[in-house]
Amino acid sequence: MRTATFLATLAAAGLLLSTPADACTNLIVGKAASVDGSVMCTYNCDGFGFASPLSYSAPGRHAPGEMIALRGWRPDTPARYVAQADYTYGVVGLMNENQVTIVETTWDGRSELRNPEGYLDYFTLMDLALQRSTTAREAIAVMHQLVQEYGYNTTGESFAVCDKDEAWIMELIGKGPGRKGAVWVAMRVPDDAVCAYANASRIRQFPQAKKADKKLGFCVVDGVCMYSADVISFAREMGYYSGSDADFSFREAYGPLDFSSIRYCEARVWSFFRHHSDPAEMDAYLPFINGQTEVCDHLPLWITPKEKVSVHDLMADMRDHYEGTALDMTADVSAGPWASPYRNQPVNFESSDGTKMFRERPIGCQQSGMTMVCQMRSWLPDAVGGVTYFNMDDATMVAYVPAYCGIDRIPAPFRRENNNIREFSTESAFWMNNFVANMVYPRWSAMIGDLREAQAELEDYYAEDQKEVEKRAAEMTPGERTAYLTAKTEAYTERMMQRWDKLAKLLIVKHNDQTMQPSEGGVVVAGRRTSPAYAPAFVDAVKAQTGTRYVHPDNK
Repeated sequence: MRTATFLATLAAAGLLLSTPADACTNLIVGKAASVDGSVMCTYNCDGFGFASPLSYSAPGRHAPGEMIALRGWRPDTPARYVAQADYTYGVVGLMNENQVTIVETTWDGRSELRNPEGYLDYFTLMDLALQRSTTAREAIAVMHQLVQEYGYNTTGESFAVCDKDEAWIMELIGKGPGRKGAVWVAMRVPDDAVCAYANASRIRQFPQAKKADKKLGFCVVDGVCMYSADVISFAREMGYYSGSDADFSFREAYGPLDFSSIRYCEARVWSFFRHHSDPAEMDAYLPFINGQTEVCDHLPLWITPKEKVSVHDLMADMRDHYEGTALDMTADVSAGPWASPYRNQPVNFESSDGTKMFRERPIGCQQSGMTMVCQMRSWLPDAVGGVTYFNMDDATMVAYVPAYCGIDRIPAPFRRENNNIREFSTESAFWMNNFVANMVYPRWSAMIGDLREAQAELEDYYAEDQKEVEKRAAEMTPGERTAYLTAKTEAYTERMMQRWDKLAKLLIVKHNDQTMQPSEGGVVVAGRRTSPAYAPAFVDAVKAQTGTRYVHPDNK
């Protein structure tokens, strides 16, 4: 028996040092809700202290009896073996060569349902499904089969499972120690809708079939919903539910909400929906966001956007900090003198008198290990139709770089070996992005304009260049296309690295000693040096706390 050593989770996520925290965001767009007919989904992979490079696994045929060694989150985890598929598809990041894409957020749920004896964590499950599927529906079926055979060892999880025609949302949780399989529900996002997940279970009631599909081993409401046959009966067995089948709610049974899961998780969904609907209508859900569940106890699972959504729109959504809403993080004294949407303290903390406090947890956050916006397009050859706009670190502070699903090599700045979490390198996308971001964070209002200028310059260039790339790639043979798209992805990445090096040098010169010099086109020019003003909320707070100490005599 041959053995293929494949560290599935580590290779997929690049998580060599720590597991990401339970803090990720997925946004989903159906094909009739997008400006060009593409299906889209996004992923901020959030957690302090890790870098998440772009991974690649090549397609290939495998010998009978070949096994895969799974080692979980850490290299010292004992290997567990699962059977290899006869054929596996190539995967770039979290999209395979057929444009099937799977992204995730964790919501924990019932802690007693974690099965430490299971072989599969959520990233391994995603990666294996991507290697074995040609459509989103097939990927869901593969995930079901895998957990049935090998067991699932992590907590409650939401997956966006998409292809070039459909987007599905799938929620899954294990059955506890000693029990293989999982209970789950998957619902198709309507083509004209947008949906989102952010570390909270969101599926409540769902369409139900009369009986399970014997061939698949789970229930199917054709084109609308799929779910494990025992999702309701298991909840009854465990004492989570006692009502009628028709009234059963997956969320209430397996992932009930508390204030934290509403404010830190559902609020991100609310803000995304607010960008794409009438803000006044979404503000009617503010009692829910504030924890007043007796007034309102849920957000809609999806909405129909007021306007079609573009890739550029989704990039902006991934950089959201509740600006312009009741939760705006730039508008009070906690934003500091430079009106920053970032906070250094933990989500939960205490005042000096012991009062329990919290901060907002927006979509854009400094602890992201990587960010991606995935676009799947049915009218193009798969190799160029599937593109992951990718970068490492906080979505707000990076430029999204196109990486096609048809490439056969990862650009050097995105490779695992060039992104050591403990050693700075100018060859690392993670460290160059962090170098710039950590200059901007403490002096947000003064510096963010320079970063946005560089960001827009790159992303506008990439968007314009896509037209020629798509035209040329469509006319090539498969071999020519792979080489061309790989070279393009590498050139795009190198362009980003050079522009970020230029930006880092500009920031230290232009903003030296907490002053500001004029600049044009990313270069400092002659002119008067100025001192950027403090945020009004900060000045007012200083005045309120210090009384007349800093009041100029001319005002007395």
